[in-house]
Amino acid sequence: MALNLRQKQTECIIRMLNLNQPVNPTGTANEEVYKILIYDKFCQNILSPLIHVKDLRKHGVTLYFLIDKDRKPVNDVPAVYFVQPSQSNIQRIVADASRSLYDSFYLNFSSSVPRPLLEDLASGTLNSDSIHRISKVHDQYLEFVTLEDNLFSLSQKSTYLQLNDPSAGDKEIEDIIERVVSGLFCVLATLAVVPIIRCPRGGPAEMVASALDQKLRDHLLSKSNLFSEGGSFASSFQRPLLCIFDRNFELSAAIQHDFRYRPLVHDILGLKLNRLSVPGEKGGMKSYELDSSDPFWTANGSLEFPEVAVEIETQLNTYKKDVDEVNRRTGGNAGAEFDGTDLMGNTKHLMNAVNSLPELTERKQVIDKHTNIATVLLGQIKERSLDAYVKKENDMMDRGGIDRNELLAVLKGKGTKMDKLRFAITYVISSETINPAEAEAVEAALIESEIDTSAFQYVKKIKSLNVSLTSANAASRNNIVDWAEKLYGQSISAVTAGVKNLLSSDRQLALTRTVEALMEGKPNPEIDSYLVFDPRAPKSSSGSSSSHLKGPFKEAVVFMIGGGNYVEYGSLQDLAKHQQPVKNVIYGTTEILTGMEFVEQLSQLGHKMGLGNPVATSSTTH
Repeated sequence: MALNLRQKQTECIIRMLNLNQPVNPTGTANEEVYKILIYDKFCQNILSPLIHVKDLRKHGVTLYFLIDKDRKPVNDVPAVYFVQPSQSNIQRIVADASRSLYDSFYLNFSSSVPRPLLEDLASGTLNSDSIHRISKVHDQYLEFVTLEDNLFSLSQKSTYLQLNDPSAGDKEIEDIIERVVSGLFCVLATLAVVPIIRCPRGGPAEMVASALDQKLRDHLLSKSNLFSEGGSFASSFQRPLLCIFDRNFELSAAIQHDFRYRPLVHDILGLKLNRLSVPGEKGGMKSYELDSSDPFWTANGSLEFPEVAVEIETQLNTYKKDVDEVNRRTGGNAGAEFDGTDLMGNTKHLMNAVNSLPELTERKQVIDKHTNIATVLLGQIKERSLDAYVKKENDMMDRGGIDRNELLAVLKGKGTKMDKLRFAITYVISSETINPAEAEAVEAALIESEIDTSAFQYVKKIKSLNVSLTSANAASRNNIVDWAEKLYGQSISAVTAGVKNLLSSDRQLALTRTVEALMEGKPNPEIDSYLVFDPRAPKSSSGSSSSHLKGPFKEAVVFMIGGGNYVEYGSLQDLAKHQQPVKNVIYGTTEILTGMEFVEQLSQLGHKMGLGNPVATSSTTH
């Protein structure tokens, strides 16, 4: 059975909501207990994509509050706490217990509680004579946010900035690595698997891989470890691969514009925790949820935007036909007399029609939602010429450069300041060698548009220090077929006629190509230098390429340190689907970033190095 992170984490949360009692097959506890749920902001974000209010009701949760809000006592009711193990949360729990806010306290921490905090909890509740109220204390190992079956984020902000900060000392770097390792450990504990770890040599990827290997080894020494239930999994199935990368492995994927539906929605509309808001038809904002419960999003997220517009049109036409069919069956033909002998037949048609109404209504809601989202996207694409940006950026990455006049024309044309800055940075990354005069002209064009150039200067600087930004870029040079403009039927797909369909999916990301090679497990010059860590093997064999790697691997977890995105996620899912037999790849990252959010971290690094022009950073985003 394929690893399904969303399902595993949801099961852990449901067990927690049922006071850590075993849950029956219907997903509820055998004995229903009404309770209160208390969480902090971080744990609210963990719950938000997985559990809805109606699910909370189903599990007996009648009230739910943030821990730092003032709350009134509720007698004779147990409270389930789900919080991070922090000093402030422990103090708040002790205060709540001493005030006897609730009858009993079931404490669930998102990761392992450090011993000093546990001692603070014990002494605090003892001193206030409320220790009898603490019923259970659990380490849940759930400190990550699962957005889709195969997508997770550790929600650790600005990791790229912190790891690359020139002023960061060894202690700060070690703390960041420790946080990342702790988050990854939670993911593996939830999946109950001990993977074989691969990573490139050097940098944060090796630091995380080595520290995670040691943490897993230490943990496996104890008899009752979190992976003992995964023992059967380990013996009967092949273990998964964990591939760890650092954002500098392929910087371009975090900066380029993309024309596929899922990355577009994230980049332009700011999809956060599977939710977004767009202007409604009649003014005001409409909020939508986009997750695995939305069949259109699941099926079409990886399509190019014009194909999505055609798909919306197709589904709308099918819906209209189905509605006409229901009307025809229930209303009879116009002018036809009612035939009493066919009463049974008419009643049957009417019953079928009534039964099909909820399904038709749901389909219409999904179509309306995506029509609305696509309309807003289209407005942005037209206004900012995003299709031109995607095409030219892909061309640059393929050819290793761009004609100077074309380059400057884009920088002086349509698009936001951030679009132009991202384009200029992509130009630096894609160029084999940077022509100083050309780079100066680009910089002058950015300054003329009042754009802060610190991010551009920063990337140029690390490029000149010969840091390989586009790992094995040359290997992925295929020509992108540029389809002629197509005119679709009327309404939304007609308006996309001016937007070119870019077959950019032909170009495989370096990340995807490397993961494919690692999963094959065959000798390959691109990955032969990669390190291997096996926490279950004797220590001496770790860190070196090892012969015990029996490929091909069916399952992989790919983790990007320093910020990931929906472009890489989509690319890896396409890889998994098109393999024979089909494979399963989970993609995770320290945080999911839009191109703009990532470039803002680059800008801050540029400022810290004293680079760039002194334009207010906020102006870059407009």
